Amino acid sequence: MPDFPSFRFCTAPMLDWTDRHCRRFWRIMTKKSLLYTEMVTSGAIIYGKNDYLAFDGAEHPVAVQLAGCDPKDLALCAKRAEEKGYDEINLNCGCPSDRVQNGGFGAALMLRPDLVADILKAMTDAVSVPVTVKCRIGIDNEDSPDFLRNFVRKVSAAGCGRFIIHARKAWLEGLSPSENRTVPPLIYERVHMIKREFPDLEIVINGGLTDLGACLGELRELDGVMVGRAAWENPAMLLDVDEKIFGAERNAMSRADVVREYLSYIEDELSRGVKLTALVKPMLGIFHACPGGKLFRKAVSEEAWKKGAGAEVVENALLEQKKAEEAFLEYRSSLPRSE
Repeated sequence: MPDFPSFRFCTAPMLDWTDRHCRRFWRIMTKKSLLYTEMVTSGAIIYGKNDYLAFDGAEHPVAVQLAGCDPKDLALCAKRAEEKGYDEINLNCGCPSDRVQNGGFGAALMLRPDLVADILKAMTDAVSVPVTVKCRIGIDNEDSPDFLRNFVRKVSAAGCGRFIIHARKAWLEGLSPSENRTVPPLIYERVHMIKREFPDLEIVINGGLTDLGACLGELRELDGVMVGRAAWENPAMLLDVDEKIFGAERNAMSRADVVREYLSYIEDELSRGVKLTALVKPMLGIFHACPGGKLFRKAVSEEAWKKGAGAEVVENALLEQKKAEEAFLEYRSSLPRSE
C-alpha cells in the first residue's frame, strides 16, 4: 500500500462550516485525509472565553488554521495548538473578508511578505509540528507571476516548507468573500509554476476541484490537493478518497451506513446539550444526486429545529429516503428494456 502523506488530499478550512461536527462526520468516510478546522483568530484564542482549539482525537490527522498579524501572538497560539495535539498549524494569507482586512491579516498579508516571514519564523521556532501557509496567487492588481514568486521565496526562506495555494487572486474591494471564491478566474498554471521553480517545497492546490478525477490530474504535478465546497455539497465523494487518492483499502460503507454510524455521535452530543441543527448540518448533502436525496434533506431540515427533536429525526429521514429509492428502482425495473 502506498504511504502517501495526509496532505495529499485535504479538506479546506471553511468558516461556519468545518466545525468539529463536520470533521467528525467526514472522518467516517476518509481515514487518510488531512482535515482543516475553521479559521481561528489569534485574538479569539488568547482573549476568548471559549476553547477555540478544542477537537476530538478521532479527527486525526487534523490541521488548525490560524489568522492574525502579530508574530508573538501567533507564536503563542501555535504553541497552544501543538499542546492540544494538532498535526499541522496553518497561517491564513488568503481570506479577503472585510473583517479580516480590518485586522490586517488574511489575504492582505500577501502584500507584506516580510511580515509573513517574521510570523513564520516565530511560529516555527515555537513548535515542532509543520507550520504552513495558505494563500492566493495574487491580490488586487498585484497578481503577476513575480509577485507570487517573491512571496513564496521570502516566506519559504523563513522556514515554511508547504504552501496551500488557492489558484485565484483575491480582490480586497469590490467582491464579497463568496464572490472571491468564484469570480476571479482559476489559473492552475501559476501554481504549477511555483512547484517547478521551487521543487523542494510541498505545494498543495486549492480552488475549483469538484471531483477526484480532477484531483488525480493535479497530483501528477503537485504534492497535494485541497477540496472545499465540493466535499460539503457532496460529502459522499469522500468515500472514495482513501482508495483512489491514497491507494488504501476501499471504504465499503454505503451512504446510509455513514449516517447510521454518525447517529451514535449525534446521540452523545445531544446528551451534552448540543443542538440537533448543528449536528445534522454537515450531513444534509450525503444523498446528493441520489433517489430520495432531496426528501432526506427536506425531512431533516424541517424537523431538526423543532423543540425536543432528537436522533429519531435522522432515523425517520433515512426511512423516507429508503422508500423513495426503492420506489425509484421499482419504477426503473418496470421500464421496457431496449434491445
